[in-house]
Amino acid sequence: MATLFWSAVVFIAYAYLGYPLLLMLLSLIKSRPVKKADVTPYVSFIVTAHNEAARMREKLENTIALEYPRTRLEIIVASDCSTDGTDAIVQSYESRGVRLVRAAQRNGKEAAQKLVVQAASGEILIFSDVATILESNTIRNIVKNFADPTVGCVSSVDKIIDAAGRLSGEGAYVKYEMLLRDLETRANTLVGLSGSFFAARRAVCQNWQPELQSDFNTLLNAVHIGLRGVSDPESVGYYKTIADETKEYERKVRTVLRGIAVFMKSLPMLNPFRYGLFSWQLFSHKLCRWLVPFAMVGVFFCNATLIYSSPFYLSLFVLQCAGYGVALQAIWRNRFSENPFLKLPTYLVIVNLSILDAWCRYCRGERVVRWNPSQREAS
Repeated sequence: MATLFWSAVVFIAYAYLGYPLLLMLLSLIKSRPVKKADVTPYVSFIVTAHNEAARMREKLENTIALEYPRTRLEIIVASDCSTDGTDAIVQSYESRGVRLVRAAQRNGKEAAQKLVVQAASGEILIFSDVATILESNTIRNIVKNFADPTVGCVSSVDKIIDAAGRLSGEGAYVKYEMLLRDLETRANTLVGLSGSFFAARRAVCQNWQPELQSDFNTLLNAVHIGLRGVSDPESVGYYKTIADETKEYERKVRTVLRGIAVFMKSLPMLNPFRYGLFSWQLFSHKLCRWLVPFAMVGVFFCNATLIYSSPFYLSLFVLQCAGYGVALQAIWRNRFSENPFLKLPTYLVIVNLSILDAWCRYCRGERVVRWNPSQREAS
């Protein structure tokens, strides 16, 4: 039991700490800087929406205000069969250069995106959610990365803002994810993109799968054709906190469930003889992270059997019980402490519960291609 206990502890430590430390070491030995330049390829800016009438005007005004040569930019809204007046709002912006592509029936975000990919003319396709607000120079910043011929896709940096527009809610976990993206960019390639705002070469988008999570699958498509994905710190996507925090758990479950579906269809990419360093990255970043909740269960129950063997194991078990107690109490009351020593373990428990839930749903055969967008705080 002691061997199983420490094996599970080491596994968790590798998933969260060992992998980024090895990335850091790799980036020091052999870094892959992105060779940026001021380029102006023809860009198709794609916004995907389903029943987003309440937020569509704000999004279109923000998009039209972006600084990029108008002769080198087209703006397209992919409506996933919206029924709330979203399409009418988009059509009212036609004179300002906005085009509507409407799905005849609701088949999900990726299916609507596929329609636009087929209709778009850009060399570079930029995908953005309605809830994501961008700074005026964002398009210029993100396309600079495509001056590097090794870059197939680019991810934004995510920042959460409150209703007043102030940065909030990031916490240690989100900062950790952004650090991991930076390390992956420097060492080799990203393993996933920000679903709310990313860009890709047209060639990367040719094998578009309407049933698969577009941000993760686009990155895999890029690697498959010999390109890489990078994170650009100068391309920031701002999005507001979710109005009903109880919906955040379901969003996490949905994201992981969709990611598992993509991963399972991409198992050949774990072959290091064909995909080299990326195979290790895919295994470490995705699979190891998604197996952490099982290791946590193992640590808890192994520790429970060892409490009478020494005061050390008893102390560890008490700490575990205290941590889970604080997290479960916060989840039950839906009140999360602002104390970072309490907030971080609570968030980690929620994240890993959502992963465990996603695995259960995946094994039951559940798949997600359609959902209602998360409602975020009003301005």
